[in-house]
Amino acid sequence: MAAPYSRLLDLVKVQCRIFSLNFNPERARLGNKILRQRLRGPALAAWYPRKTVSFRDLQDTYSRSGLTMFDEAEDDREEAIQIAKLRGKGRPKKKRTAAEEIDSLWQMRLNYQFYCKGLSTMLCIMA
Repeated sequence: MAAPYSRLLDLVKVQCRIFSLNFNPERARLGNKILRQRLRGPALAAWYPRKTVSFRDLQDTYSRSGLTMFDEAEDDREEAIQIAKLRGKGRPKKKRTAAEEIDSLWQMRLNYQFYCKGLSTMLCIMA
């Protein structure tokens, strides 16, 4: 003879309490399999070596006291960028916004007006 369903549920509930399991009579997917797995964070964090002191850190520290340092790698990088720019391989110029475009047009107009005034005064002086 089979036991009643409520009696089986009580038995499963007690079993879950004893073995520290989740009681899930509806058999819903709760993701307990994933939650029981070991955490991966410490293993992933230990994969990369700890950050050591770089030349840039030393430079920032000692520049406050007035000491200057020469970073050869940074100098080589900047030189390579300059060579690439001369060959036309540098990064493209930033796209300008509409406000910057208007400002530059006004600057060009003002420069032209000052240039024309300068020419007219020079012509008046020469005449």
